[in-house]
Amino acid sequence: MKRLPKIDLHRHLEGSLRVETLTELVRTEHLDLPVDEASLRALAQISPGDPRGSQTFLSKFEFLRQFYRSPEIVERTVREAVADAAADGVRYLELRFTPVALAQARQYPLGDVFEWVIEASTAEARDRGIKVGLIASVNRQEPIKAAEQVARLASDRRGAIRGLDLAGNEVEFPADPFRQVFAAAKQDGLGITIHAGEWSGPAAVRQAIESLGADRIGHGVRTLEDPRLVALARERRTVFEVCLTSNLHSGAVLNASGHPLPRMLEAGLQTIIGTDDPGISGITLSDEFLLAIELLDLSMESLKGLTLAAAQAAFLSRREKAMLEEELQQAFFGDG
Repeated sequence: MKRLPKIDLHRHLEGSLRVETLTELVRTEHLDLPVDEASLRALAQISPGDPRGSQTFLSKFEFLRQFYRSPEIVERTVREAVADAAADGVRYLELRFTPVALAQARQYPLGDVFEWVIEASTAEARDRGIKVGLIASVNRQEPIKAAEQVARLASDRRGAIRGLDLAGNEVEFPADPFRQVFAAAKQDGLGITIHAGEWSGPAAVRQAIESLGADRIGHGVRTLEDPRLVALARERRTVFEVCLTSNLHSGAVLNASGHPLPRMLEAGLQTIIGTDDPGISGITLSDEFLLAIELLDLSMESLKGLTLAAAQAAFLSRREKAMLEEELQQAFFGDG
């Protein structure tokens, strides 16, 4: 499965940290945290005994924010995230990062954070032979002013930055206050992806599509509850970024065999598979593909189809999409 060419359109930098790196940083940064890997793993990753729900899942991000204490650490974690994707056979990665989170520990200027992430991802992509697009992410629970600043900085760096994402606690913080921020970003040519329908119901997905102009929905596993929303998503050709293990760890889906992905595909929804937070969930995209085969009865041909669909859903130019799709077709099917 690792040799199969893959595309990951939904992966968070802050959820991709290696536990080995955390262990080293505890020592070098003199953090008041356990120095053994097992204890850090329990703090940074979802463990079997952890309660499943948004509070537990989001708490992992709060824990990880304290590690971004220098430009060198930010750049290192970016490079490692790209290297890990390449080692798993990912040909194109859209890595989303939250500038406010990366700046928090030392109150770095957000513009500097953008430059560190862009430089590190560009260098590692070149070294690993992988293509990387970046998505700047903002959290619902943070001030609108911060989101406006992130959106402006992202628009000023179009090309390296491919899109703008809204993430965070969708139950307590609605998306509507961010409508103007995302409208301006879309007008500037950025792709729009919105986390919705993960912990809240289908109304959040409708709001993301109709009010925020979402091209893609992060998760959206509650969409099937509203047939009219399904029809709207089909009409708008909205793409759903489904992350199987993450949906289980976050409590959005109660058991793997009952995941709605097969029914979403049967309903004609454009759906792809991503990792979300491979560090927090302890998985790779290959693991997610195997899960889809073993528990959801998807075929290898279906996974190839979803990968080709991901190429079309990527925040790339038409020419770039065509080149990526041609590369995948050649890898999957050869000259035949």
